[in-house]
Amino acid sequence: VQLVESGGGLVRPGGSLRLSCAHSGITDNDYCIAWFRQAPGEEREFVSGIQSEDGTTYYSDSVKGRFTISSDNAKSTVNLQMNDLKPEDTAVYYCAVDLTLCYREFGEYDYWTQGTQVTVSS
Repeated sequence: VQLVESGGGLVRPGGSLRLSCAHSGITDNDYCIAWFRQAPGEEREFVSGIQSEDGTTYYSDSVKGRFTISSDNAKSTVNLQMNDLKPEDTAVYYCAVDLTLCYREFGEYDYWTQGTQVTVSS
């Protein structure tokens, strides 16, 4: 399994960014692609996930209503649209794959990207 993420950067509070995660080599029929983030000194936390088979989406309470996860099956890409960004969204964001379900615990995931920095600051 290979994952390549793109996006990230510096944005002002209230702004938007989109992260993308291109995946290949997944042969399972049902799997989860999720986004996690980790701020300095904090534990890696679940942000959002999407189940491949039925498209069910999951969000943490802190991003619900502001972030939207979507899957472009033709491009084997999962996108995370982040709107109304806040300084507390600043973190390194990771894309991850679990070959079963969208768990919220990072230890359950099998494959990870190296992470991309998102900084929200004026």
